[in-house]
Formats: sequence, C-alpha cells, structure tokens
Amino acid sequence: MDNVSGTSEESGPETGDGGGGTGTGTSTMEDGLVNAFGDLAALPVEVGERRPTCLRCRRPQKVCLCPFLPQQPLEVSTCLYVVQHPAEESRVLRTVPLLAACLPQGKCNVIVGRRFNEEKHPELAAVCRDSRTLILYPGPKSQNLEELVQYQDVGTVKHNVIIIDGTWSQAKNMFLKNSLFHLPKQVQLNRTLSSQYVIRTQPSNICLSTLECAAVALSILEQNDDIQEVLLRPLKALCSFQLQHGAQIHHSKEHLLKNGMYDKPMPKNKRKIKRMEKLVTDHNICPR
Repeated sequence: MDNVSGTSEESGPETGDGGGGTGTGTSTMEDGLVNAFGDLAALPVEVGERRPTCLRCRRPQKVCLCPFLPQQPLEVSTCLYVVQHPAEESRVLRTVPLLAACLPQGKCNVIVGRRFNEEKHPELAAVCRDSRTLILYPGPKSQNLEELVQYQDVGTVKHNVIIIDGTWSQAKNMFLKNSLFHLPKQVQLNRTLSSQYVIRTQPSNICLSTLECAAVALSILEQNDDIQEVLLRPLKALCSFQLQHGAQIHHSKEHLLKNGMYDKPMPKNKRKIKRMEKLVTDHNICPR
C-alpha cells in the first residue's frame, strides 16, 4: 500500500524561551550538547555488512534457491512485462526475481512505478499499442486466455503479456488510473489452481501470486504444461523453507470467513462489507 506519513520527524527545534530556564542555563546546556554531538561526529562510521546475495535468484547466499531453478533459462516466445508497484521492491519474499531468473534476458521486463504515460514510458506505451499484447487482469471484460489460444495456430503469434505486480488494491488502483493499460486485450485465467504461495495472504482461494499467474499464462500461450511445473518449483521451495523456519501458513480471507476463523474486526464501510461478502459468494474471479 502507499506509504502516507501524517507527521514529519524532521521538524526543527522550537524557537523562543521555552517557558522556563534562564538564558545562561540554556546557553550552557546548548554548549554541552554541541560538544557531545561533536564527539559523536568524530567517531568512525561503521558500514553495516549485508549478507552476500546470489546474483541469479537475488536471495541471500545461505538460502539460495538456484538448485530449484532450471539449469538453462526456459526458451519461450512470449515476452512478459511486469509493471510493479514501488512497495513490492522492498518486500523480502518477492516472486518476480525468481520468475526473471527462470527466463532468458529480455523475456521478463520489470517496470516500477504507479503512473505510466507515453512521454515517460515510450517503450511500455508501444507495447500497450501492439495488437499482440495482452494484459492479465480479471473482470467482466476479460476473455479467458485458453479460449483465445484455441482460435490461434500454434506458434503463429508471439504475444506480449502485461502483469501488474502489487497487492490486490494496488493492482486495481494501477489498472484503473493508467489509460495505457486499457489498450491491450484484457484476459484472465480460467484454470482452477489454488495459490501455493502460502506464506502470504490472498483475498480468495483462486487468487494467485505474480509468479503463479506468469507460470499459468506462459504454459497456456506456449502450449507446454512443463513450463508451469518448472516455474512453480522455486516458489514451493521458498515456502517450504520459510515454513521450516517459523513462518505460518496464511489462509485466504475467503477461507477464514467461510470457516469462522476471521479474527479481525469487521469493516463498517458499506463498500468494504460488500467486498467481504463477494469473497464468500463469487467463485469465478479474484475480487478487485
């Protein structure tokens, strides 16, 4: 979610007498503070050592997931464009680096931001205007990807696929507020696949992580189910490792609501209540 700070921690010291103390006392105290901070400033600065990171999977070397990646990048004709919300960059357990590590260079392009336009993002704008481009975003206007592929000859079209990477609310906001994303044909996945990204909460049982969406989409477009299995292997390993080291399985909000396990206060906002009800009643698409 967007980081909104209500207060600033960088406010300067208040001016004036402060309501007490004499000028001499204040001066002496200030001199002491100056000397103290001067002594601190003279101390050598120690640069914190970061854990060595694997250049391929972008994980700390001690928990490297490269043994679970394909030895050679998967040969695919489809080109992915992941438009990533800035908040995803700082998340520790991201799936996009694993996705990129499985594909050849240039087949998984990550573009970070909230707003995209022709002037600042001419390459992305050109991709959005390309007739071969699809945007993976569920909704009433979306066509099922498998149905789309059925009407095409194998290998005749080399698609571009845009995937929005962020929380569900972030993805919805990015889709609605970027007119470029309304240009490509909108598609959704029709396969019933429960998310295996069990260390992060999903809204409903059929909502998938970015890597899972890409894995399913690529297997459909490339007409090769092995692609899905190969791409999900590092995700399963990541979740298994985290669970072995104290992480808890995160059930979807839909699961928690249906089984009376949702322990947070119910929202008072009517729109949010409606969204919660949709989680329980809508079994077709991920709620946005």
